[in-house]
Amino acid sequence: MSAKRTIAALGLLATATLALPFAGLLWATPWLRLHYAAGDLGALWVSIGYTLLALVIVVALGTPLAWWLARHRFRGKWLVDALVLLPLLSPPLAMGLLLVISYGPYGWVGHPLQRAGLLLTNTPAAFVLAQVYASAPYYVVSARAAFEGVPRELEHIGLSLGRSPWRVFWRVTVPLSTLGLAAGVALAWVRALGEFGIVLIVAYFPQGIPVKLWVNLQEVGLDAVYPLLWTFFAVALPLPLVLGLASRRQAIY
Repeated sequence: MSAKRTIAALGLLATATLALPFAGLLWATPWLRLHYAAGDLGALWVSIGYTLLALVIVVALGTPLAWWLARHRFRGKWLVDALVLLPLLSPPLAMGLLLVISYGPYGWVGHPLQRAGLLLTNTPAAFVLAQVYASAPYYVVSARAAFEGVPRELEHIGLSLGRSPWRVFWRVTVPLSTLGLAAGVALAWVRALGEFGIVLIVAYFPQGIPVKLWVNLQEVGLDAVYPLLWTFFAVALPLPLVLGLASRRQAIY
């Protein structure tokens, strides 16, 4: 067998291995007995609503950070890079514990906030906080790569024509990095929507889809998992898959 055929065979084997769990789900789902468990629809709307809010926060704070890292050199930049990556590299349960230590009712941030009326454990605000920490690094890394892919010469041309830096950013940089930014948003969306470990520690209530899946499995059994699991895939995956395929075709990365 030639080297080319060997590599192709290994590639097919790897693809089949990755697809196997999803094929197993399709095979094992009891389609004739499929129905939502109590509270499933509530968990669905909790996840969608709060994930959208978390996504707005991530984009609003992450876009300036990504552009700053992509376009500026400064002393200590490596430290900023490390701090951006720390939540991404930390195990989710560990990250949840870190948030409780800082934002919990006895934390150095959480205690004064609680006295001001903002509780950041087992509340909607805590749910959004957990999702922001789970998804923000993914968006910042993707957005930074998108900004770095924009030729600086085009920005300089805009500036030489008398346009303000703000106008050049919106009229040149953002349009040329749209697909990369959209891919970052999609990745942040699916990471926030599917986060379990951080949310479990910080905001067991209100229950979103991942925690409700775990509760259904523990209290009812495997059959109670399938409807919400399929719903999660239907809601979370189309956007990242479409943008991922589009970015590959246009050779953004």
